[in-house]
Amino acid sequence: MVPEYVIVQSPPGPVAQLFLLFHRSGDNPVSMSEIGMWFARDFPQAKVVSVGSPHPLAIGGSEWYSDQQGSLTLQQKNIDNALSGFIRKVEEWQAESGVSSAATALIGFSQGATLILEALKHSPDLAGRAVIFSGRYNTPPETSSCHTTIHLIHGDEDEVIPLQHAQQAEEWIVSTGGDVTLDLVEGLPHAISERSLQLALHHLKYTIPKRYFDEALSGSTPEDKDVITLI
Repeated sequence: MVPEYVIVQSPPGPVAQLFLLFHRSGDNPVSMSEIGMWFARDFPQAKVVSVGSPHPLAIGGSEWYSDQQGSLTLQQKNIDNALSGFIRKVEEWQAESGVSSAATALIGFSQGATLILEALKHSPDLAGRAVIFSGRYNTPPETSSCHTTIHLIHGDEDEVIPLQHAQQAEEWIVSTGGDVTLDLVEGLPHAISERSLQLALHHLKYTIPKRYFDEALSGSTPEDKDVITLI
């Protein structure tokens, strides 16, 4: 029986960051926990958890929502129905670990990544960082928050979610006032590669969120530092 989640790392002392990983449709938290090991290694004070989706599939694995072919309206309804449970899982892990949203990173692949993007449309203060491997929006965001810095990482040979979806997502986030980076991985199909992970780790360590610049220009001081950027 596949567990509901896999704790990849739980530091013995105070938890400085929280990394939550969300797998693709047809996969499980055990497989995604292997990706979590990369983040655990570079962030030893972080709690790293691979979270499983709630709907088992007959072909194996599970899904976050039904993504059978249909209209965008039907797809959005399926996604919206999944959001409350998804957001609740994130908030429960934040409460359990004692980590703020600013020090939380959500990391998703494919359907898991799409659900992160869609969740941030409804709950813009859910996390300080989001790493989107091969994800997409189902419908455009009306607004975007600089509370979350979104890192889009996408293969230029992705046959499942073509590259233009990541490029469109970047345009939408920028046009609605959000904070985003986009990295294209040459020769990569619908997968997470070592290069993808290196890009994600580099951003989490060294990319300064736009909100810090905004706060500096306004003369204000961040109340809740995003410690993910200070490593």
